[in-house]
Amino acid sequence: MAKTQAEVISPATEKLDRGTLKVALILVFGAIASQLDSTMVNVAINTLASDLHSTVSAIQWVITGYVLTMGLAVPVSGWAIQRFGGKHVYMFSLWVFLISSVLCSLAWNTGSLVAFRLIQGIGAGLLVPTMQNVLVQTAGGRGLGRLIAIISIPALLGPILGPVIGGLIMDNMSWRWIFYVNIPVMTAALWLSWRHIPQDEPSKSKPRFDLIGFLLLSPAFAVLIYGISKMSDPGGPSSAGALVPLAAGVVLLAGYILYALRSSRSPLLDLHLFRSRHFLASNVTLFLSGMVMNGALLLLPLYYEQVRGESVLATGLLLIPQGVGMLITRSWIGGLADRIGSRRIVLVSLAVTLAASIPFAFAGTDTSHLLLGAAQLVRGAALNGILIPIMVSAYAGLRKEQIPHASISTRIFQTIGGAFGSAVLATVISQQLAGGTGASLGSLAHAYQAAFWWSAGFAAVSVLPAMFLSNVRKQKEGA
Repeated sequence: MAKTQAEVISPATEKLDRGTLKVALILVFGAIASQLDSTMVNVAINTLASDLHSTVSAIQWVITGYVLTMGLAVPVSGWAIQRFGGKHVYMFSLWVFLISSVLCSLAWNTGSLVAFRLIQGIGAGLLVPTMQNVLVQTAGGRGLGRLIAIISIPALLGPILGPVIGGLIMDNMSWRWIFYVNIPVMTAALWLSWRHIPQDEPSKSKPRFDLIGFLLLSPAFAVLIYGISKMSDPGGPSSAGALVPLAAGVVLLAGYILYALRSSRSPLLDLHLFRSRHFLASNVTLFLSGMVMNGALLLLPLYYEQVRGESVLATGLLLIPQGVGMLITRSWIGGLADRIGSRRIVLVSLAVTLAASIPFAFAGTDTSHLLLGAAQLVRGAALNGILIPIMVSAYAGLRKEQIPHASISTRIFQTIGGAFGSAVLATVISQQLAGGTGASLGSLAHAYQAAFWWSAGFAAVSVLPAMFLSNVRKQKEGA
């Protein structure tokens, strides 16, 4: 039986209707807080350690614990959406994030703050894949590229505005305001979601919770992220702190693959999606592009702070050109992906990203801020041409019941890729410094130059899987 447009998602070129656009903006508004929160907490680590009479290593669990529980929650989102409906799961994630933000703002010591951040990570882990799922299903295949452009807004604004807002808070107010600011945003998002997001029906099959799959996949994702984050610690990738969780994650992941392929029950993540060349290529490219994007998000602020001696607030302001570049091309790239497909856009964007990374590979202690700002502007404009079309390719051709699985998969691949890229670049910097003559500004600048060359290499390698992304013309010819 032929599938209708409502049943199969395709990058159709119709414009989004006003109702869909309203839902998209409401959902994105709720997701922005979780993205801002992560980057704001990152700039507050030293202040938290001082005010809570703790150590930086102990306070780091405020970040690490959040990432771990987020990793545990992401695979559950697909089952929850099918069981309870996307609107209910989205509002539940907002409630979890709101309540945990209130608790974090009231934390009295390191242990309480870490515990409350663990709860907050659960809300964040459910929030983003649920947002993606609800938006794609609401659009029903119309204007998929434009829709993905809207979905990308929280990920875009978090790294840009987070350091600036966090720097302002740290310079003028208590660290508790990092969590206070979430309260009005989450409250407004809950009210808007309750009033304006249409009620969607849960899956008629009412799938049972895949407990075995959860015990394999969720811990695999979480410990892989943890192990990757430890690769840049003293001892490097070969240390027990990195190898043990990485090995455990690989074993758990292999166990999940064997289980999911043989199970007669509906798994948390349907691996049969990877039979599609476009879906497989999209996820592999997402992994590599996560390395390209998140690696730069690590390198750029550290370069400005450590090599150029800028403050946290000044660094946040110096990073704005990349965000401006992303804002300039966001909607245009989305519409273009609907018209011509993903492959050509991603290939051109990777080439531009690579070229725009070269100035930083030569940047020293006195390189013109104007030159680096221009490079960031071009790089930011090109990054949209990587992420948005890849996501369009990942969702194209999927049936409604497959969308939650795609949302989980894309989130996992992008997150692991970003963590891996950051860890690799941090390791490159530390090894460059270890092999040099000391931590002088000159040797520090050289270490960052080497890391930026690695970042350019990530972009070059991403070309290979991008060659297999979807192409609108070929899809229409085969229809």
